[in-house]
Amino acid sequence: MTTAAQPNAYHVAIIGGGPAGLMAAEVLAQGGVRVELFDAMPSVGRKFLLAGVGGMNITHSEPKDAFIGRYGERQAEVAALLREFDADALREWIHGLGIDTFVGTSGRVFPSDMKAAPLLRAWLRRLRELGVTIHTRSRWLGWNADGSLRIAGSDGERALVADAYLLALGGGSWARLGSDGAWVPLLQARGVEVSALKPSNCGFEVAGWSEYLREKFAGAPLKNIALSLPGQAPRIGEFVLTAGGVEGSLVYAFSANIRRAIEADGQAVVHLDLLPQMPLVKLQRALGKPRGKHSMAKHLHRQAGLDGVKAALLRELAPTEAFVDPAALAPWIKALPITLLRTRPLDEAISSAGGVPFEALDGGLMLKALPGVFCAGEMLDWEAPTGGYLLTACFASGQVAAQGLLAWLKP
Repeated sequence: MTTAAQPNAYHVAIIGGGPAGLMAAEVLAQGGVRVELFDAMPSVGRKFLLAGVGGMNITHSEPKDAFIGRYGERQAEVAALLREFDADALREWIHGLGIDTFVGTSGRVFPSDMKAAPLLRAWLRRLRELGVTIHTRSRWLGWNADGSLRIAGSDGERALVADAYLLALGGGSWARLGSDGAWVPLLQARGVEVSALKPSNCGFEVAGWSEYLREKFAGAPLKNIALSLPGQAPRIGEFVLTAGGVEGSLVYAFSANIRRAIEADGQAVVHLDLLPQMPLVKLQRALGKPRGKHSMAKHLHRQAGLDGVKAALLRELAPTEAFVDPAALAPWIKALPITLLRTRPLDEAISSAGGVPFEALDGGLMLKALPGVFCAGEMLDWEAPTGGYLLTACFASGQVAAQGLLAWLKP
């Protein structure tokens, strides 16, 4: 690790103190650059810290091909970033901060204490030792006519001039933590193409649940179920029934494709397998047994273990006539259709899709329309499911943008 930059070193300004911005600051400072980082919030890494509530899932241990496949339509572009800084490199970097990691049963990777705060504290200590200057409560407002940056702080507005600039401003979700998408019109005004920000890893709304389902089961988790979209393999997991629809990890895994289906057709129909471990034939045979004086609800519980929120959702969505013949109910249990009409608002989403497209950037993540201005993190046009993939790509993009910036400064 190099020492702090010399007074006559190149000067770089970074806007945004999330994982991408902080990683870029570290790489630049190690490269001998004098770094100033500006963040609009009272402290840096706020969304990073909130993502760590309940367990800091930093990355994933699955094979590289499967890992890269998680980035969907942008997997080729993100693969180029991960070649420079992948999940293994991220774990080694964390270990270098004095924090151990472990792989959970699902393959997800966590810091040994499951917390984000100790990792961030160790990281900020390293950045201070490298000479990085961090300015909080400092919001970027765009450019002045002379090309300098407008920075609004607690003591008023200042004009900032540097040798190069790196933007790591996040997406459009969780505005209260700083990712408010306010940068979009600022870049568009300078001729930079920006794809509209959209919710990703988000919940979805239905036309409306019945009053009974909404009042009794809103917030209830559906566990050990499988979800699928037409033409796609089902995935087993869990999600939560909300007052107006569905949300949770299994829904998030399909969120990009659900959103695109809604954009194309006005709605998306997902199919829910309430009993993925029980084959259809076996279920039909079990439900076909005489139920005697037992109610249908009791029969479903005794023969298939179906009750609670699962049974209530089945009653909500399956046709009434299907309950006349228990065996005829089996196909509905194995493929219960849920029609989703819209996403929940962007600010509620875990992350966002859209942003600066890779086509507007060169290989070092510099804006083609604005030489000397680089972009990194979630403000780039890519998306991924939860499970460590979001953070890994943010870290990797910070690395690549910083390396590209160093190469631009020192050809």
